[in-house]
Amino acid sequence: MAIVDHRDERMFPKLTPEEIDRIRHFGEIRHYAKGESLVVTGEIAPGLFVLVRGKVRVARHDPLGHLAPIVDMDAGEIIGEIGQLSGRPFLVDVTAAEDVEALAIDPDHLRRLMLAEPELGDRIMQALILRRTVLIEAGAGGPVLIGSGTAPDMLRLQNFLSRNSYPYQALDPTNDRDAADLVARYAPDPGDLPLTVCPKGVVLKNPREAELAKALGMVCEDAAERTYDLAIVGAGPAGLAAAVYGASEGLSVIVLDARAFGGQAGASNRIENYFGFPLGISGLDLTGRGAIQAQKFGAEMAIPVQAVRLACDAPPYQIALSDSRNIRASNVLVASGARYRRPDVPHLKDFEGKGVWYWVSPVEARMCRQEEIVLIGGGNSAGQAAVFLRQFAKKIWMLVRGPSLSESMSQYLVDRIEAAKNIEVLIRTEVVAVSGSREGQLERVRWRRNPTGPETEKPIRSLFVFTGADPATEWLQGCGVERDDKGFVRTGVSEATGPAQQPGRPLPLETTVPGVFAIGDVRSGSVKRVGAAVGEGAAVIQQVHSARARPAETGGH
Repeated sequence: MAIVDHRDERMFPKLTPEEIDRIRHFGEIRHYAKGESLVVTGEIAPGLFVLVRGKVRVARHDPLGHLAPIVDMDAGEIIGEIGQLSGRPFLVDVTAAEDVEALAIDPDHLRRLMLAEPELGDRIMQALILRRTVLIEAGAGGPVLIGSGTAPDMLRLQNFLSRNSYPYQALDPTNDRDAADLVARYAPDPGDLPLTVCPKGVVLKNPREAELAKALGMVCEDAAERTYDLAIVGAGPAGLAAAVYGASEGLSVIVLDARAFGGQAGASNRIENYFGFPLGISGLDLTGRGAIQAQKFGAEMAIPVQAVRLACDAPPYQIALSDSRNIRASNVLVASGARYRRPDVPHLKDFEGKGVWYWVSPVEARMCRQEEIVLIGGGNSAGQAAVFLRQFAKKIWMLVRGPSLSESMSQYLVDRIEAAKNIEVLIRTEVVAVSGSREGQLERVRWRRNPTGPETEKPIRSLFVFTGADPATEWLQGCGVERDDKGFVRTGVSEATGPAQQPGRPLPLETTVPGVFAIGDVRSGSVKRVGAAVGEGAAVIQQVHSARARPAETGGH
């Protein structure tokens, strides 16, 4: 059965012969005989194709050997999806149904086309985004995950792929024969699950996220061979905004993140107080648009890769990665954000990923359908999570250490929570104990009203934690970047950094190391809001330009 049942003209725009002639100089004409493959799932093609003559058949070809038609395309139509904007592997098979002439446009020229021909570029971009959405909904073109739907590692991989807007298919071997056969063949040890079968046939046993990303071609391998104008560590709203503005102004930009684009904001299921979205928008949608926009202007996204050290003796600076590679850049932007703090509860760490969560997505929400859950925290992230989870959970016990929600939460969220019949807020209350099964699954949670109130224990399988955050700055150890007593990065002139040593140094968002900047939640004194992070991401680029224009003897470039 085809996964595209009708021809939405937004998803399948048809270029006229005149429009094709306008863009011919952006690509290269290629010819394919009937039956020949233009692209194969999991392989990198010459780029996006525009069909000049002939017809092709697009099909979903999953790693288990299942083949399903998607759509037939003919002259004037474009072949590709959003991955072709950055030269990633194709997620579908494309075969010539008759002799074909096609215009192949590589990623660099595709971005130039979008800027030079904005009307055509907008139509193409919209089609590429919509096609990725359909592939995600159909689970087409990505890996097949095989394991129990409730297994922690299965949830971990699903969450990783979902947060990166990457399609996948999940199969449970207890009710799928093909999946059971693969488990019997490749994974006799239960610790090998989930199995991950990649499009090119590679089988991974319970892989880590970085291993899976490498097998899928999600991470660019040649980034270490270049020196970038700007390396951004952190793909939250601040880092993505800086990538959009920096790349659009001609800087060569690379964005690094250890997990996924979006940061903490990416896990917010509904942001209602962000300017320009009166109906609200999910954090994943907002930051996903930012990631695509950054790539449209030429920024490279390296996700997931983890920065482990910054060598900042002299530019170009070097960022050491966990996979032993190094990224060189004339300027570095610290946008690594902050992580939710683990409450001081015995054995809590033992249940992380097995009932204890520091984020919420539809994957975790489905696990607690019609169950009682506990949610810790009194900030906006906790409020957004509670409002989202109320649609799934039977009852939410919301534990707040302070005297009220209004002290640290936007009023619109307080009103939503107070109106929800299945959310009960317990002020001045904290978790004191957790326990679970031999397999490590959380089963019970006990909490206490402070300072010496009665304790309550309930059977709870899902505990969501949105408490105070610690800055993600471990990778700055040993560098000259100064931080405050809580570890947040200092910027600009302050009592701690002292008066400016040179004219124009340091700039307001610049650290104590020339050419190294900090924005967003990781910056000391920043406003912990999405809008503020985006604003800093936009503002910092002008300061990067100023730093690049400084004479070399003042620490500029």
